[in-house]
Amino acid sequence: MKNALPLDDLALFLKVAETGSLSAASAQTGISVPTMGRRMTKLEQALGRRLFLRGPSGYALTSEGRELVERAIPLRSAAAGIDRWRSEGRSVARVRITAGTWTSWFVARNIRRIWSEEASWAPDLLASNLPLDLARRQADIGIRNKRPTQDWLAGRRTARIENAEYGVSPDVTGYIALAPDRASTPTALWVQANRADRVVMLASDTRVAVDLALEGIGRVVLPCFAGDAVLGLQRVSPKIEELSHDEWLVTHHEARHDPPVRAALNALTELLTDASLRPLPE
Repeated sequence: MKNALPLDDLALFLKVAETGSLSAASAQTGISVPTMGRRMTKLEQALGRRLFLRGPSGYALTSEGRELVERAIPLRSAAAGIDRWRSEGRSVARVRITAGTWTSWFVARNIRRIWSEEASWAPDLLASNLPLDLARRQADIGIRNKRPTQDWLAGRRTARIENAEYGVSPDVTGYIALAPDRASTPTALWVQANRADRVVMLASDTRVAVDLALEGIGRVVLPCFAGDAVLGLQRVSPKIEELSHDEWLVTHHEARHDPPVRAALNALTELLTDASLRPLPE
């Protein structure tokens, strides 16, 4: 395997090519003329190509030298970008947080309790009922409905989540279910398994199902912290024991030591463990 070319030698090459002489390049870089000459010779040897025509009038580029200029110029732009990034100081780190529809809704409604623009991290809230792969870093933090079992994941319990049926009144007896190809959550699967004979309408997602329930079309099954907050709906059943579960904050073992992720974990823990915001049903 050939040794990689030193980037600083390529930068010096561009300077010599631009000025046309070692002395002019030396004046701009502070590197002595003899050292500059040795490094250009070493670069030619490493490439196995002649880059300059050396003469009394200076260093003129050969055809291969001109080709190298074209290939090396993007390095200058990259270096300038890195210098700008360094001079700008530490930027705000984005932390990707994934959760189900209603937990994402809850976090979004309460985000100002735990985050402000002055924070060193910014949340990217990714609502998805399909868990993104934390091992492959598709997300940094997941809010899940079960304790992680993989060795590379760390978990922190936050709350007990209860579910119940909601409608505009107890007189509504039919149910709104998710379309079969959308029914992936425990609540959607429970409706399919236990109320299929009483389904009056299908919906593409739970937010549409709630809108239908508000029109009195049927009942929906929701986490109590969400259903209790929807104006116009009331709880019309006891909590559904089969759907009760613990909520877990989950992250990759290595990622949790990253300061922005750690800050986000602590902030989310503060929010999700606040029982006053999500009281359990009596």
